[in-house]
Amino acid sequence: MSLIPTGNLTMPHIYQDLVNDRIQTLHREAAEHRLAARIQRVQRARRSVERANAKLRRALTQEA
Repeated sequence: MSLIPTGNLTMPHIYQDLVNDRIQTLHREAAEHRLAARIQRVQRARRSVERANAKLRRALTQEA
């Protein structure tokens, strides 16, 4: 880690806090992205099931 030269010791801690905050933000955004992708997959699967059910219903009503 490169330290920002200052006259006191607080700057490296502030820099490290900023780095840690950014890492946490990236982890949180990645988790949100994974959740959104999972939701989209579920929605696609539901639509696929609905289409299959409708197709089955049509086929069964034609046989009757």
